[in-house]
Amino acid sequence: MRPVYVLSGGVSKFAKARPDKTFQGLVKEAWDESIADLGLEPKQAIELVDGSVASYFSDHFQRQLMSGIMAQDYLGLVPKPSHRVEGGGATGGLCFQEAWKSVASGSMEVCVAYGFETMSHVQTWKGNEFIALASDVSFDYPVGGFYSGYYAMMVVRHMQEFGTTVEQMAMVSVKNHRNALHNPYAQKRMAITVEDVRRSPMVAWPLTRLDICTMSDGAAAMWLASEEGLARIEKATGRRLPRVKVASIGRGTDAMRMSDRPHLDLDTFTAKYALPIEQDAASRSYYRDLWERGARYPGIHSFRAGRMASKQAYERAGIQDPMKQLDFVELHDAYTSSEIQTYEDMGLCRYGEGGPLAVSGRTFLPGIDYGVGFPAASECPVNPSGGLIACGHPVGATGLMQGVFALWQLQGTIGRHFGNPRLQVANARRGAIHSHAGTGTYVTVSILEREGQGGTP
Repeated sequence: MRPVYVLSGGVSKFAKARPDKTFQGLVKEAWDESIADLGLEPKQAIELVDGSVASYFSDHFQRQLMSGIMAQDYLGLVPKPSHRVEGGGATGGLCFQEAWKSVASGSMEVCVAYGFETMSHVQTWKGNEFIALASDVSFDYPVGGFYSGYYAMMVVRHMQEFGTTVEQMAMVSVKNHRNALHNPYAQKRMAITVEDVRRSPMVAWPLTRLDICTMSDGAAAMWLASEEGLARIEKATGRRLPRVKVASIGRGTDAMRMSDRPHLDLDTFTAKYALPIEQDAASRSYYRDLWERGARYPGIHSFRAGRMASKQAYERAGIQDPMKQLDFVELHDAYTSSEIQTYEDMGLCRYGEGGPLAVSGRTFLPGIDYGVGFPAASECPVNPSGGLIACGHPVGATGLMQGVFALWQLQGTIGRHFGNPRLQVANARRGAIHSHAGTGTYVTVSILEREGQGGTP
């Protein structure tokens, strides 16, 4: 596989509704920002691109089959090759990785990944029904399978197994909404407290409205290129671009029906799922105690697909201790509870320690006033952009949105794009993006890293 570089990205304004533009117009909004970042004229951009990958979750929201080709045509990229990917909430993450594969394989020198969703075209209850069709329609869906119910059930089990509290979950919402105050692309920019989260309307106990992301309209686009494609674009622009490389990718899957997920014994977990940082004597003793008390992995409180995607990406990038070797993580926080669960699956802490990590301060940004004090200093900020909870979740665009924000972190250009540098992670050199579907049925993890000091922010 050839080296692949991420060159630029663009994000439309995410909102509950964007009646001002069609889905094609939203994609162009993101595309225009991505080519402006490169310093290209529209005609130049079209000539330099070899092809694309399009992502959107559901034809139902656009009320249009083959929406991807309509966006391709609108951007002026016809008749260049393209294909559409779909994988629930992980659609954008899969799109990014498919664009990576197009370049890494030698099929293209320059590939654009773009994703979108216009979820406001249907009423909220209908949108939730469409999303619920991403569960097993023969088994889960007929018994009331809306996703808030699934995630409530999962976190109740997490609370019973590990003692996770509603206040710990609420701190995730406080963190992400406060971060989003400084992100002009975000849908919900609010300074809230734990009390605000708990007093907001209950959706599915213990999850309140402020524990859950919202449906959105929006789009995102990213440019990926080989060394040859990078040289081609630099020749066209006459300037050297920052070197941000895709260090590795990982993917995992799990059974659609949670009742089919196994309970593994400790030896199997240690051999197949434990990360290098969990192989020390203290961690083995910790997990042995969990298993003796009746805990089982993955059960319904953990996302095995997320663990496998992370493990694969870490092995390929040479990461032994993600909390220390990653400068930030943009992860799929459709629910505050799933951010806590994902801390554990990505190895930012051990299983059962996600709740305490959420209130420790280690996943918060330094220099932001969150309205509370923390026992520990910032170590690896999680969702410095505000995440899905605050930015919104136009499904086909979400994973690419994470990629764009990660790219800007590594380029050191958050201040320029956001109009202020408050969310810039100092000296960020390596970050992860995590995209998650269903109840953890598809998960992608991609590691991006900055090479050298070159480039013009």
